Amino acid sequence: MIHEMQQAHVRAGVFYHRDLNDLKKAVLKKFSLIPAAGGVVKNDFNEILMILRRGKWDLPKGKLDPGETLEDCAVREVEEETGLKGVILNSFLTVTYHTYHEGTKYVLKESHWFTMNVSGEQTLIPQTEEDITEIRWVASQEINFYLPRAFPLISDVIETAKQKKLIAF
Repeated sequence: MIHEMQQAHVRAGVFYHRDLNDLKKAVLKKFSLIPAAGGVVKNDFNEILMILRRGKWDLPKGKLDPGETLEDCAVREVEEETGLKGVILNSFLTVTYHTYHEGTKYVLKESHWFTMNVSGEQTLIPQTEEDITEIRWVASQEINFYLPRAFPLISDVIETAKQKKLIAF
């Protein structure tokens, strides 16, 4: 299972089992679960904030600190990774999962996504220590340029926000 998930041509996998809880336990035994949070951030012009991380377009997110709420984590990570100030958290959006490995350790990152807003003209500052090299506000007519160059689950997060009418794209 883990070997197959690491193949470059594999975008997603579907597992079928009669008992979802049994399946979940079996899969989770193989991974360290890391909770994280982030946001789909809109500005006054209804543009979405996207970051370039490791050569792929992404949305700001990061790991939950001990004792921190998911909501506080989402706002903190957006502000740290982008330099924005006064980010307002609006509503819960969705949860995504993605895997990676660190040496011999396999990680399942559980990212909780929220919609957010920020107002006013602000200077965007990429958090280079997190491999963020560029930040852009993306208008609805430009989004189709960025999504093919994004991590696959980012398209899913933005599509969920559109379907729930939480962003007007």
